[in-house]
Amino acid sequence: MQKGNIGITTENIFPVIKKFLYSDHEIFLREIVSNAVDATQKLKTLAMKGDFKGELGDLTVRVSVDKDAKTLTISDRGIGMTAEEIDKYINQIAFSGANDFLEKYKDDASAIIGHFGLGFYSSFMVADRVDIITRSYQDGAKGVKWTCDGSPAFEIDDCEKADRGTDIVLHISDDCVEFLEKNKIQELLTKYCRFLPVPIAFGKQTEWKDGKEVETEKDNIVNDTTPLWTKTPSTLKDEDYKKFYRELYPMADEPLFWIHLNVDYPFNLTGVLYFPRIKSNLDVHRNKIQLYCNQVFVTDQVENIVPDFLTLLHGVIDSPDIPLNVSRSYLQSDSNVKKISSYITKKVSDRLQSIFKTDRKDFEQKWDDLKLFIHYGMLSEPDFYDKAKTYALFKDVDGKFFTYDEYRDLIKDAQTDKDGNLIYLYATNKEEQYAYIETAKSKGYSVLLLDGQLDTAMVSMLEQKFEKSRFSRVDGDVIDRIIRKEDEKKEQLAAEDVAALDGAFTAILPQVDKAQFHVEAVAMGEQAAPVVITQSEYMRRMKDASRYQQGMSFYGEMPDMYNVVLNSDHRLVKGILDDMKVSVKDQIAPIENELKGMRARHAALESEQKDKKPEDLTDAEKDDMKKCNDDIANLENKRKEVWANYGKGNKIASQLVDLALLQNGLLRGEALNKFVNRSVELIK
Repeated sequence: MQKGNIGITTENIFPVIKKFLYSDHEIFLREIVSNAVDATQKLKTLAMKGDFKGELGDLTVRVSVDKDAKTLTISDRGIGMTAEEIDKYINQIAFSGANDFLEKYKDDASAIIGHFGLGFYSSFMVADRVDIITRSYQDGAKGVKWTCDGSPAFEIDDCEKADRGTDIVLHISDDCVEFLEKNKIQELLTKYCRFLPVPIAFGKQTEWKDGKEVETEKDNIVNDTTPLWTKTPSTLKDEDYKKFYRELYPMADEPLFWIHLNVDYPFNLTGVLYFPRIKSNLDVHRNKIQLYCNQVFVTDQVENIVPDFLTLLHGVIDSPDIPLNVSRSYLQSDSNVKKISSYITKKVSDRLQSIFKTDRKDFEQKWDDLKLFIHYGMLSEPDFYDKAKTYALFKDVDGKFFTYDEYRDLIKDAQTDKDGNLIYLYATNKEEQYAYIETAKSKGYSVLLLDGQLDTAMVSMLEQKFEKSRFSRVDGDVIDRIIRKEDEKKEQLAAEDVAALDGAFTAILPQVDKAQFHVEAVAMGEQAAPVVITQSEYMRRMKDASRYQQGMSFYGEMPDMYNVVLNSDHRLVKGILDDMKVSVKDQIAPIENELKGMRARHAALESEQKDKKPEDLTDAEKDDMKKCNDDIANLENKRKEVWANYGKGNKIASQLVDLALLQNGLLRGEALNKFVNRSVELIK
């Protein structure tokens, strides 16, 4: 029997492993099973080269649990080890500088294991004792047993072992008994080992017999040794790709299409990436790409391996050039990872470009599902924008699709304003903004439908990318002011008439939570609506941006600002104005006369004081000016009160305002009830 200490420079390696790797302790099974697969693959290689003449036989790696004995065993029929090889590969850990090691890697279990050759020793995260029972494939080799109880001390002794290969027996710790549960082991094998290239057996298959589930003689093989991405694309059909997708994501909708990756220079990479259907909620779709290293699962946190927008894709990437155990900082700086990231981005763009060119109709049909992904890429990756701008699409409210260049050519004649700016009109909801869309169409204008999660951000970006262009929501203003033409100058109302309408209509506007209204009168033509409600494009964008951009939350707290635009050309508005002039004439006339006198008095005071500095004015002069200003304000308030009382008593004015509010979803509660009752009265 040989006894000794494991070749390490610190006495507390095992407590360190248990303490700092505990959060990731389930990866021990991946490490031990991967070692078993490696040993099996090495034997196959030796046989292929003629260095092993024996029968390979059944090479299945077997995993078994004995709850009574509290052991978990991983067995293989690979190359096995001699006592000398155990001493070399197990007893001598490539480990030095314990303090530096602990400080550098204390938060990264994968880095500890990968960088320090501790794959096998990860078993001590869950085991109090580990036995290695092994026999080399070499002729005349004897069985060897290595035992360690979690301290640096170990024992090696001869033992009886009838067959070549290695059994790793983990005596599970009391605080890790979950790893004696079949369901837990099955879960981990499915997660980490489902595509390993050597069959992995865990227990036996079961079947229903006489009303109960019983074991059969067939091994329960938990993995697919030749997953789809390892096969030649020309041998695969669409159904093969769809079937594999269903295996990876049983609850997901069918993918739009996929890319089969296969490159061996300047790095090795295989895999299949699927485009899922993404209509909203980016975060739900993230981290569905599984990263493998030679068919061994590494992670599904791939944000450091592919650009952020590509984390929305689903599927598998397998590359031996990405180490099995890596830290995040390593990934971010590794040149191979950067090359892989660029390659995948190019392949994705090439695939989209190819579908667009070869079957544009199919591409258009899938656009609503692709749009969010493509827009995310264009917003986050300048290089991707440059590629995608040739196949990214606009969709109008009639469901027609255009490339950016096609749409610019379509609208440039009609929708260029007097300053030479090209105006892109858009709606975010066809139903809610229907009337505004129809008004724009009646002018011969085209309206885009921008109803996506990222369209607000896209609009801001495209305004920077497109030369002399502006995007405006179709209800952002009166259409003739959104696209101003030099030859469309219309006679506007006199200032006193505008003030009268303002006073009458402001008084009948309801109190809407987090909303403010401003009334104005504009000549829009006899056929246009009598009252239109618009919302500032700038403020709406700021409020939209506040939902997803840090530092802009204060915009979200501001009230919505609406313009209530009265069409001074419409017969109903004209009728209200004419009736108001007659109805309030006797009340307004004396107020107007007093105002005229007070304004004359104000002008005289200003003339007297214009050459004096504020500090040179006497108290009497200041008091005179203040009293004059107060008198004017009081008279103006009296006049507003007259107009307001008229407005409150005019059912037609109230009806017009409520119709405009209703059209914009702003008529609620008591105001809506009053509108309904008034409508019934007017019908009578």
